[in-house]
Amino acid sequence: GVYRGTGPANRAAWLALILVAVTFAVYGQTIGFDFVGYDDKDYLTQNPRFLDGLTVEDVRWAFTSSDAANWHPLTWMSHMLDILLFGLDPSGHHAISLLIHGLNTLLLFGALRYMTRAVGRSAFVAALFAVHPLHAETVAWVSERKDVLSTFFAMTSMWAYAGYARRPSPGRYLASALLLALG
Repeated sequence: GVYRGTGPANRAAWLALILVAVTFAVYGQTIGFDFVGYDDKDYLTQNPRFLDGLTVEDVRWAFTSSDAANWHPLTWMSHMLDILLFGLDPSGHHAISLLIHGLNTLLLFGALRYMTRAVGRSAFVAALFAVHPLHAETVAWVSERKDVLSTFFAMTSMWAYAGYARRPSPGRYLASALLLALG
């Protein structure tokens, strides 16, 4: 058969592929969605700050702005990079949010597997995370990029902290704290 080997690494690789496939099967349709008229105009489509993509002045603005009632410079810069890459074609913006959500799913699976060594249970929890209805808005609404980005840093911080717990060092602790702060 296609599935050769029964080792945990091989099983984990197959489960990771399944997680990616499930995530894309559920949320792949969002790539065809348009922008939403609610916040997407403030964040992207009618925001004059984003017309040039990602400039030095815009990065400075991202770190000092509280536009749209939020201070989230990494989110602003993520949107600016999307504008640079895709312009105002919503499919690219949606694809990036979907990719980040898929990556978050894999990060959760990896972190749980690292912490527990329970491959199947870790995959099950990651699958629930991947397809949970609470993530529909996060993946389908471009302005919710802040959620997939903060989740990315939360997942990486959790994994870094697990590494610190196994082998404590100031560098590992600092890495975990920095990732958490970025989230």
